Amino acid sequence: MAVGLRRDRVRIPVWALAVGGLIAYFGAAIPVAYPDAAALQTRAEIMKEPSGAFMTGPGYGLDDYTFGVLLANEMLGMVAVAVAVMSIFLVVRHTRAEEEAGRADLVRAGVVGRDAPLAAALVLLVVANAAVALVLLGALLANGLAPVDSGAVAAGVAVVGLVFGGVAAVTAQLSEHARTASGAAGGLLGLAYVLRGVGDAAQQGGSALSWASPIGWAQQTRAFVDLRWWPLLLGVALCVVLVVAAFALTARRDVGAGLVAARRGRADARRTLLSPVGLTWRTERAAIAWWGVGLGVFAVLTGSMAQGIVDSFEAQPQLAEVFGGASADDVLGSTLSAFLTFFAMAVAVYAVVSVNRLGREEDEGRTGVVLATAVSRPAWLRGSLLVTVVGSAALLLVSGLGLGAGAAVSVGDPGLAGPFAVGSLAYLPLVLCFAGLAAVAHGWRAGTWWVWALLVASILVGLYGPLFRLPDAVLDAAPFALVARVPSESVSVGALVATAATALVLAAVATAGLGRRDVSS
Repeated sequence: MAVGLRRDRVRIPVWALAVGGLIAYFGAAIPVAYPDAAALQTRAEIMKEPSGAFMTGPGYGLDDYTFGVLLANEMLGMVAVAVAVMSIFLVVRHTRAEEEAGRADLVRAGVVGRDAPLAAALVLLVVANAAVALVLLGALLANGLAPVDSGAVAAGVAVVGLVFGGVAAVTAQLSEHARTASGAAGGLLGLAYVLRGVGDAAQQGGSALSWASPIGWAQQTRAFVDLRWWPLLLGVALCVVLVVAAFALTARRDVGAGLVAARRGRADARRTLLSPVGLTWRTERAAIAWWGVGLGVFAVLTGSMAQGIVDSFEAQPQLAEVFGGASADDVLGSTLSAFLTFFAMAVAVYAVVSVNRLGREEDEGRTGVVLATAVSRPAWLRGSLLVTVVGSAALLLVSGLGLGAGAAVSVGDPGLAGPFAVGSLAYLPLVLCFAGLAAVAHGWRAGTWWVWALLVASILVGLYGPLFRLPDAVLDAAPFALVARVPSESVSVGALVATAATALVLAAVATAGLGRRDVSS
């Protein structure tokens, strides 16, 4: 436990301060962007749309949209997802990753029980989520919000984090690899978000499907509207069940092994594994497949809301004024195009994760083994980046095709699928720029925190910049604003060429950096 706290003595405060800082920023920015009740109510009209409910929450209190209601409705889900990601990484890092690296054997060689590593990780999980909840509560109270309702929001976020920490504890017993355990838990988190989104979009206040998601339970507390605590008990109960299951599974497996045995490989390697591209593809193909399944399902479900968007617009003609007099078809096209930007953001996250794999390969000694053969450093880096390019392009196509296909089935227009599939590739150069930044960080051993900071900042500005009514100069300079919202807007060929050239320059800089340093230094 003490060792875990020391290792995460920076990570936990950073996560807590980041969450609290985001809420504090909202508290300062929202009154500027929406200075009176009329302005807030205009925002509420947009949130009544199925697309707004899908992205935010069930929509309690939309008839009297105060600052507290806005925060609980539009921020609670996003913050809960972020804390769930923190919890997944924390538990896997202190359980499965320790076994995979061999450090767990050293710990167990002492006077330590079999369940001690898992128990320590879970205690650390509680500490981390409690720290986040306390900082979040402080940020809410600093914004002058009601203490009891603020406590419900903070508790809801912590409960979601604990639930998915419990999910990670279970997946860490099933797989013998940390990346697989994290990926499986992350996939379940994505499924929970989709279930919540589809359920909330189907009916204001949430439908039965909303209750299938732990994220939905936190939002169903109705903070700042009609507070009720009992939905959080569902999360507590599920967390207890997951923890009991994790300890039971720990007793049924050997140290270092997973309950789901890895598939045995061939006796002889395929010829494709003799090249950097083939080797990287072999190690990355499962991750690409899982990302594809997750984004594809998410995209189809998102597109399936198309008819609901059209129906809501036709049922409430006054919304035409909110959207500048646009027709239902215009609103549908622009809304789906905005969703496509969201999927491009997700693919950018994949691209950075994919390139960051190079650092792990080097730290664990596998890069040195490859470079001991007739493979040069530039060839190794180029092969890895090529797989990232192919994977990113494939995920964008899957996202665009799924979004268009879901919308096509919903509104009965088969012509929607093709434009969204092709249009999704307009984001490829921008996605590769983020991959290039990650490659530069690896090539020059400059750390990856600044790459993640740039990507997260770009996503936040892209998603919430209009909400905060940031200056046009900031919104126009945001990376994801540099790409036209296809297919509802025309693509600028010049911008695509310039962005692609930037990605190539970043790859060249990364190659130069890798050639100037020692491996694993």
